[in-house]
Amino acid sequence: MSILIMDSNAEFYAEKLAQTLPELDFRAAVTEDDALAFSSEATALIGLAPYLSSKLISACGKLEWIQALTTGVDNLKSLKGIAITNCHGIHGPQMSELAVMMMLAVQRNFPKMLANQNGHAWERWPQPILAGKTACIVGVGAIGEHLAGLLGAFGVKVTGVSGGRAEVPGFKKIYTRERLLEASGEADFLILLTPYTPETHHIVDARVIAAMKPTGILINISRGGCLDEESLIDALRADRIAGAALDVFARSPLPPGDPLWDLPNLIVTPHIGGFSDVYREQALPILETNVAAYAAGGVAALEGRLDQ
Repeated sequence: MSILIMDSNAEFYAEKLAQTLPELDFRAAVTEDDALAFSSEATALIGLAPYLSSKLISACGKLEWIQALTTGVDNLKSLKGIAITNCHGIHGPQMSELAVMMMLAVQRNFPKMLANQNGHAWERWPQPILAGKTACIVGVGAIGEHLAGLLGAFGVKVTGVSGGRAEVPGFKKIYTRERLLEASGEADFLILLTPYTPETHHIVDARVIAAMKPTGILINISRGGCLDEESLIDALRADRIAGAALDVFARSPLPPGDPLWDLPNLIVTPHIGGFSDVYREQALPILETNVAAYAAGGVAALEGRLDQ
């Protein structure tokens, strides 16, 4: 078994994994060119899913398993005959903290504070607080549960919209997807955390945005395709909702000419939700578990496969 790791932290992962599984052959590569040099013998490939190109995967003629260092594996779903696993469950802290930051920044108009600082303008206004507000999380998974715990500490009432779950710790109420309009109308914050599937394409559309309170704030840290961006742009330009913050977009990176950049009541972040300064430490336990299972029983021993 030869395991090829392509990542900026490849040496770290290879060194740590070799300490517990010295019988395996680990190859570390930072760039695709480096990875291609080792590809012919690789039976397993570890890396960030968006950077695992078809060229590299095709060059790995013996490949039987891909371990993504991300949760999303959209570009790998069409592969046949290759086991796929991901790093599900490690993104709760960083994504939840980003959501809270966005909520506070939009609600308190932090962009205006920065503009006033740049213009040396001393202007004060009453600062809204989170306590007593209602946040509706669309997508009640592991990250949603983590976020609900943080928001509860702020005194926020948390509701959710789920395709299947009915009772979840930290949530006061769970709505079915069919009741999304009702849930949106009751929320001060509508937070998108649902996976992107055909069923969730534009799950937040013009109707949902129209159902929101005029003081409502929309947050999307899930997938760009879950939100109808044109409807959001129309609503923000007409001040039909108070504001929004987006970390994910239909087109990524967001093109320089996209109108989303220039909306004064919108905060744009460059898809940083899943990143953290301790990401490699977060991912390592999953790699250790999955590589050990692979060494012991091949792909049949891997749990949580996404290709089945």
